[in-house]
Amino acid sequence: MSPPRSTTRSAAGPVRRPGGRTAEVRRRVLDAVRAHLVEYGYDALGIDAVAERSGVHRTTVYRRWRDVGGLLADVLAEATGDDWRPPDTGSLEGDLLALNSEVYAALTAEPPLTTALIAASFRSAPAADALRAFWADRYERCAVVVDRAVRRGELPPGCDPRRLLVAATAPLYHELLLLRTTPAAQLAARAARDATLAARAGAFTHSDPGDVGPGRRQV
Repeated sequence: MSPPRSTTRSAAGPVRRPGGRTAEVRRRVLDAVRAHLVEYGYDALGIDAVAERSGVHRTTVYRRWRDVGGLLADVLAEATGDDWRPPDTGSLEGDLLALNSEVYAALTAEPPLTTALIAASFRSAPAADALRAFWADRYERCAVVVDRAVRRGELPPGCDPRRLLVAATAPLYHELLLLRTTPAAQLAARAARDATLAARAGAFTHSDPGDVGPGRRQV
């Protein structure tokens, strides 16, 4: 569940599959954005710096991405077009642990690309929009984890997938990004277990159809 990977969608909107020289230019530019952001931070990121680092002419970078917001948005959008799917371990807790392990790995990775992109999203509106789109896409893909658990009889019908998935992953972001605690391998497992126990007890089950918020669905 962690950004970023490859994409078929541009930051500007329609899906497209660039090839040849266009794809190579895009790869070099986005690689330069990631590397520069991690090394020097958001304030040092700019069209000139990215052009110099990527070896792509400034005019080309400006014409396609316009500004830093466009560059960051495309880096984040890169992951939304991939073919990632959540693993099927055979149990809800196992699936949540697998997802949490990916999140944990992304948040503790060196270089810290994921945390740098999250931080940048607070400084750039286009990056923030792209990050929200990324997470909406990931939570939608991961709804199948809850679907499978309901079919196996592990969860009661009516469980809200997004509420459960947010509850399962939130402790990692809270501990590692907000509290800056020392990474602990058991954090992913503990959060998965706690969310599983709460879900089995009906904590994320809708008591009324009106409880279903925008973008959510009952299972």
